[in-house]
Amino acid sequence: MEPWRRELAEAVTDPAELLRLLDLDPALLPAARQAAALFGLKVPRGFVARMRRGDPRDPLLLQVLPLGAETVAQPGYRSDPVGDLAALRAPGVLAKYRGRALLMTTGGCAVNCRYCFRREFPYAAGALTPARLDAAMAELAAMPGLEEVILSGGDPLALPTARLARITAALARLEELRRLRIHTRTPVVLPSRVDELLLKWLEGLRWPVVVVVHVNHPRELDDDVRAALRRLADAGATLLNQAVLLRGINDDVDTLAALSGELFAAGVLPYYLHLLDRARGTAHFDTGASHALALHDALAARLPGYLVPRLVQEVEGAPSKTPVGAGGRGSPPGTAVLE
Repeated sequence: MEPWRRELAEAVTDPAELLRLLDLDPALLPAARQAAALFGLKVPRGFVARMRRGDPRDPLLLQVLPLGAETVAQPGYRSDPVGDLAALRAPGVLAKYRGRALLMTTGGCAVNCRYCFRREFPYAAGALTPARLDAAMAELAAMPGLEEVILSGGDPLALPTARLARITAALARLEELRRLRIHTRTPVVLPSRVDELLLKWLEGLRWPVVVVVHVNHPRELDDDVRAALRRLADAGATLLNQAVLLRGINDDVDTLAALSGELFAAGVLPYYLHLLDRARGTAHFDTGASHALALHDALAARLPGYLVPRLVQEVEGAPSKTPVGAGGRGSPPGTAVLE
């Protein structure tokens, strides 16, 4: 078994163990167990090692620790906050925007982020499986003007490389395909995943490849992650980052500026800063659009433009990600307008 697969199999899944490893108050356990029953805990031990022991407000911990707030119903928060189900064209194929489509390669991830907008997605019915691959390719082939396919999920890099190779071999039959994009958090929480087999696969692909990683806080970038990102870049991938604005984790300008600087030093361009997708159980992470706009303005005043990610939200039925700008200033999530 490859080292990364062993590490993934040994990920922490018991809230009691996570609290014990980090010397946290056992009084947190009952609520953590209640929330984990709705959406399980999963976090690699290497990511746990980057957290501060004894600190219940650690920004990395808060991204993975189940909390009682997740069990409190809040109006406006729902199981499918961005309209994924309405955009399913075939099992495993999701199409929202012109010229590109998304393949739901797997329902699995290397980490369960508590703010996940697909925490209730019915993967058993919609995720791509080997048996559904031919049907998915037929659906993609029938899409006019398709130039880009996005491997997503779950997290595509949670799959064995052999599975990824079978998917891209099938995609190679689409003559009009011009680009491949991979959305992944795995190199950040499990950098050993970027092994020689994966790099050989990347180097052999026929299209330009964009790898969009997901880093929310500068402390997620340790030496192992930086080395993994360098290996991806050396294999020919263009590296971008998308972060989610999360209350109590990265909703201050110093953290966001540090994140952009650390990403750039690691060879990654800041791409998107997302407003929270209002999935059920995630309301405690929401900053609101007004605070997000103020932060983004402060970030733009501090950094050169290429280090300022676009502040966006996903609005069901919109033709693209929706920039949050002057027309949406002060409006709540879900009502920002195109600039």
